[in-house]
Amino acid sequence: MSTSLDRMTPTANVDAIVNTLVLAFSADPLARWIYPQAQQYLNCFPEFIRLFGCHAFKIGTARSNTAGTGAAIWLAPGNHPDEVALEALLQRTVDLEDQPEAFALFEQMGRHHPPEPHWYLAFLGVDPKHQRQGYGSALIEPVLGKCDRNHTLAYLESSSLESVSLYERHGFNPLGTIQVGDSPPVVPMVRYPQSEGKMTNSMI
Repeated sequence: MSTSLDRMTPTANVDAIVNTLVLAFSADPLARWIYPQAQQYLNCFPEFIRLFGCHAFKIGTARSNTAGTGAAIWLAPGNHPDEVALEALLQRTVDLEDQPEAFALFEQMGRHHPPEPHWYLAFLGVDPKHQRQGYGSALIEPVLGKCDRNHTLAYLESSSLESVSLYERHGFNPLGTIQVGDSPPVVPMVRYPQSEGKMTNSMI
């Protein structure tokens, strides 16, 4: 198993990362609540990933492993998704009757971000065929180590309750649960800097 990372450049491997994440999130409760129809999901979710992670692709904080089985999009402190373009995408691609709840959910998610500078794990995904082999952990541990060295927070939203325990083993703490209407529960989680050696290795 290869878990080494490719550091991203502004143009390298973006398609591969997007494709891996589209595959990984094909059964994700939140992604499929937004885009419940298969063709709708396949047509729209790739652009959603690109807009959400646009700054990570530009500055090199989107990562993949050399095997192409996993990918992570980290937004560095001070970087944010392209919210204007994302709003336009959702207005264009989400069913009209579903838009109020979708926008309300994303608004609540935005309010849970820590006010302090933090690394934001926007996406972490592994090809379902290769899950639980350590690829996900290998993709997030280098950034978490940087957070510990620089005394910086890390933050994410878990859209799968199954993933909460994994993130907890990496030092993340739940902040509550976000849910709007019939949306799936989303768990915002924050990780405070840890002493060297405290982080445990988990499998995803």
